Amino acid sequence: MYLTKQEERMLNGEQGWAYQVAMKILVRLGDLYGATRLIPVQSAHLSGVSYKHLGDAAIGFLNEVASKGGKAQTKATLNPSSFDPEYLVKRYSKERCEKQQRITQLYQKMLIQPTLTCTPYYLEKPKPGQHLAWSESSAVVYANSVLGAWTNREGSPSALAAALVGKTPDYGVHQLQNRRPTVLIKVETGLKTETDYGALGIHLGKLLKDKIPAFEGLYGSDDELKQLGAAMASSGMTAMFHTRRPRKQEKLEKISVESKDIEEATSSLCTTTEAPNLVFLGCPHCSGSEVKRVAGLIKGKKVREGVELWVCTSRRIRERMRSHVDTIERAGGHVLCDTCVLVTWIKDLNVHTFMTNSAKTAFYAPTLNEVATTLAPATNCIKVACKS
Repeated sequence: MYLTKQEERMLNGEQGWAYQVAMKILVRLGDLYGATRLIPVQSAHLSGVSYKHLGDAAIGFLNEVASKGGKAQTKATLNPSSFDPEYLVKRYSKERCEKQQRITQLYQKMLIQPTLTCTPYYLEKPKPGQHLAWSESSAVVYANSVLGAWTNREGSPSALAAALVGKTPDYGVHQLQNRRPTVLIKVETGLKTETDYGALGIHLGKLLKDKIPAFEGLYGSDDELKQLGAAMASSGMTAMFHTRRPRKQEKLEKISVESKDIEEATSSLCTTTEAPNLVFLGCPHCSGSEVKRVAGLIKGKKVREGVELWVCTSRRIRERMRSHVDTIERAGGHVLCDTCVLVTWIKDLNVHTFMTNSAKTAFYAPTLNEVATTLAPATNCIKVACKS
């Protein structure tokens, strides 16, 4: 891989250990995928944030990078942490909270913004054609597919390295020829709810692996496409999809999706029929329109005793939608920022079963949270969470 003089100096350690380690990661990644150069990125988004997932060893590494002078050379943002600053922080041990706060502080020392959201595109929307280095899989698919930005699915180490260097190897969907669809998906059934889009994503992710699909007969909103992409990235390795059939009549593999495929995928994500003691919305983090929708569904109702309702979003959205947030919280729900059910210790809060409208959450929760899950649209979730 060709390196500029400055990149060679970083790799040789002339600008310090932190940048040398970052360059080693990027060069190794580039060599692995046959990249011939590094390209500048407009932003990096890091997923290695939650103490629940990182543990103590990662804190030591981050401390070394920060103490050796590592500073982000491009705009860089963070994925959700293990708790929000108002509600869950009071329910966990002091040690856990201090360690999570330490992780966030170390990133801040590296000039990485503590946004703590999996939807950085709601804070600042990337422009079409901009190169990024994002490691949150749902955000990667959304950026490539809905926004027209260009980013590979980075791992936590390579996203951190890209933030420190301001560059990423030029391979994968950073190259036009690798962004073309390789399979045509014909949706033969109507998709009525956001969970149908999520179930479609889970079904296709298993079939496609890392293939790039183009859809025929798909007309979802941005929020529904967000659920589709998040689910595809959970059960497979897809980095992007196209919502229009290719203009050129290329010979593409064709896959038809019928109603039974959606039904079977939905059923596979429901691991219990018991009533939930937690109802969760907001994976990926809710948009402003989703917060408004939840407020409309819950207005005039009250969350029933023995059930918690969590709605997760970013701090930016929470403040912008304050009147709707107040409606949800007056009903007894909790609008949480900085966290997500998948990266916190819900089993320690005596949560044994929960309901969600997120196929991504329902796919991961039995493993990551060790709890039983039911997948249902937001309308059903609110009905179950609230008194009749």
